[in-house]
Amino acid sequence: MQRPVRLTTPMCVLTAVLAAAACGGEGPSPATSAPQAGTPAAAPAAPTDTADGPGVISGMAVFDGTAPKPGVVPMDADPLCKPEPGADTSERLLVGPGNGLRNVFVYVKDGLGARTYAVPTTPVVLDQKGCRYVPHVFGVQVGQPVSISNSDPALHNVHAVPKVNREFNFSQSPKVPPAPRTFTAPEVMVSFRCDVHGWMNAFGGVVPHPFFAVTNEDGSFEIKGLPPGTYTIEAWHEQLGTQTQSVVVDGQTPAKVSLSFKQT
Repeated sequence: MQRPVRLTTPMCVLTAVLAAAACGGEGPSPATSAPQAGTPAAAPAAPTDTADGPGVISGMAVFDGTAPKPGVVPMDADPLCKPEPGADTSERLLVGPGNGLRNVFVYVKDGLGARTYAVPTTPVVLDQKGCRYVPHVFGVQVGQPVSISNSDPALHNVHAVPKVNREFNFSQSPKVPPAPRTFTAPEVMVSFRCDVHGWMNAFGGVVPHPFFAVTNEDGSFEIKGLPPGTYTIEAWHEQLGTQTQSVVVDGQTPAKVSLSFKQT
């Protein structure tokens, strides 16, 4: 008659480890867990050029037609939302003097070839003030930090919904330190929203170079530091869509661009 075999303590431990590995093989280990939102996937390419060329693109974006009056955003659902006077209007379509169109993101889409540029370490600031994102439209280079702040007495939620980059979503209490985030790939545009206050939204244009601008209240913009060449620029507006133009930069006089958007 055979005696039952007893497992010694080391053998028990080994058996338990093997069983755990078989049952939990799909779960990531701490060393291979997914990176946190905004963590660069790889080091950027070493810069080969500087943004100090003689070329300048300047221009205007205008609204073609009679501009509709901006609607008022109802913010009374949260008593802690106290926008400054006149700051409760919708930012979806803002037309200024001379029909100048505000919040158009303009950037060089093509023409730089294989040039690469250093990534700024100074962050782009995205604040939450008066229960709005400030600024409403901004640009940032790939890998450049975006510093997200909450200047309101209200609790906010920062929800970035990209299509190329990694999504992030976090709550932000009043008076907490700014939250840094980065984007690892070009994307025009990345949408931001607040899941607490449904009217809050913003858009960030992520590009691999420093040649971009956002139109001012009068619709004007300027892009500096380009080397001479022929470029394709793209202009984006959240409600009126996109358009492209070819422009020749000679490095002697500013290249002029006129952009006209029409509501369809």
